[in-house]
Amino acid sequence: MHGHDLFRFLLFVALLLALAPPLGAWLTRVFEGRARGLGGVETGLYRAAGIDPAREQTWATYARSLLAFNGVGLVLLFALLMLQGVLPLNPQHLPGLSWHLAFNTAASFITNTNWQSYGGESTLSYLSQMAGLCVQNFTSAATGFAVAVALIRGITRRETRSLGNFWADMTRVTLYVLLPLSLLLAVFLVWQGVPQNFDSYVSATTLDGGTQTIAHGPAASQIAIKQLGTNGGGFFNANAAHPYENPTPLSNLVQVLSILLLPAALVFAFGRMVGDRRQGYPLLAAMLLLFVVGFGIVYAIESHPNPLLASLPLDHHAGNLEGKEARFGVFDSALWATATTAASNGSVNAMHDSFLPLGALVPLVNMMLGEIVFGGVGAGLYGMLLYVLLTVFIAGLMVGRTPEYLGKKIEAREVRLLVLAMLSMPLCILVFGAAAIVVPQSLSGLQDAGPHGLTELLYAYTSAAANNGSAFAGFTANLPYTNTMLGLAMLIGRYAYILPLLAVAGSLASKRAAPVSAGTFPTHAPLFVGLLIGVILIIGGLTFFPVLVLGPVAEHFAMLAGTTW
Repeated sequence: MHGHDLFRFLLFVALLLALAPPLGAWLTRVFEGRARGLGGVETGLYRAAGIDPAREQTWATYARSLLAFNGVGLVLLFALLMLQGVLPLNPQHLPGLSWHLAFNTAASFITNTNWQSYGGESTLSYLSQMAGLCVQNFTSAATGFAVAVALIRGITRRETRSLGNFWADMTRVTLYVLLPLSLLLAVFLVWQGVPQNFDSYVSATTLDGGTQTIAHGPAASQIAIKQLGTNGGGFFNANAAHPYENPTPLSNLVQVLSILLLPAALVFAFGRMVGDRRQGYPLLAAMLLLFVVGFGIVYAIESHPNPLLASLPLDHHAGNLEGKEARFGVFDSALWATATTAASNGSVNAMHDSFLPLGALVPLVNMMLGEIVFGGVGAGLYGMLLYVLLTVFIAGLMVGRTPEYLGKKIEAREVRLLVLAMLSMPLCILVFGAAAIVVPQSLSGLQDAGPHGLTELLYAYTSAAANNGSAFAGFTANLPYTNTMLGLAMLIGRYAYILPLLAVAGSLASKRAAPVSAGTFPTHAPLFVGLLIGVILIIGGLTFFPVLVLGPVAEHFAMLAGTTW
């Protein structure tokens, strides 16, 4: 790695680790109901909605509230997209979406996936972008936070059936965290040159005499929450590679930092909420180590040119620049690709389809692990805690002792629920992907044959199931079959993961706390970090390694042999 690139990466990590702890302290205050400053607004919202924030819910009631809220959001967004053509704030007179694209988009945005089978500026009106997608960016992020906090309460509470109040958790994190941070980031982006207006598109004459349509719109406000909420859907089709979404090197740094900021801060909040700050450090260490290794691999691979182009008179010292913005280059493209797939963000500033095979392997693996390498807001923490509980269970079996985590025994019921949650990923990736391979309409969306074509299809279903939303670019998904199946994969990947974890939280909350003894396995030591990473990689490897061998790994060796498709 070049010295200046190493310095930039260390600076990025230092900024992340400097900003996350104080924000984690604020998150703790918010979820414990100790945040001040907007109490009157918060109380007014509860009164308007008929909510008693002090009335706590069992895990089942919490889950029903979550499903009802997200279900209503799905229906309303679907209707808005279908009726877009007759609604206001549509200066380009864009028509309503087809039923399958409307379903795919609605499922995508309520699940925090933000997969896009459409081009933003050529498909959606300003009303659809603002009242539809932007609103769901807030609510889906708040939903992830709520589930994570409910699981933390399940771990910390003793002999109770309550996990808090879903409506209060949603309101507080939106009011005290997501809205203020999004406002600050939106103002910063406007300063950097991102548009925030309701102007019609502009037709310009290019230097060669052609005509170009330049899109406008309320972009800054949506970009801010898409990054902070780990949503990722682009206001423009080229996403963060578009100069209106990401105009400067400074905007690039701040946006990629904002992708990981809240997931990292929530780890610090976890340590505070369980009463032992040391418990958050192993989770952060595991996340950071996997992130650093992933970035290192992508950067190393993409810093070299494609071997098939070695004979051409190119500047091979620049690395593989295919599909990358020249103003960002290899470093910023590799950092963004690693961060966006480590989190459930999905925004891109380079086209992953143009990465070299092993460079594209890392984003795939990041998503297949459940996006727990920082992960999405809330989703990263509760996904990592799933692995933590499995690690504790395995460690307990190794020493012949009933496994415990922070005083709570991990027994058969919890393990069955954890395994049930983990099965959602293989179902949506491997089973749905295998079905797509034999469906002619699905295959018609592939751009390439051979291992690369398999990777395109595999990436799409992985991105949907992991609620990431990034695309491999070479796969055309706007087809009835593909839109429908990807939409189902998003819903299953989200709620088949959340519901078992809420049940685990309810089960743990009802238990007594076991006293610490000489046989208690320490979960804050370096040994636990190594064991946790081992469990993550073994489970992910055993599940997805065979299909990865058939896709990017096979393509890598074929590329070295000079074979193309």
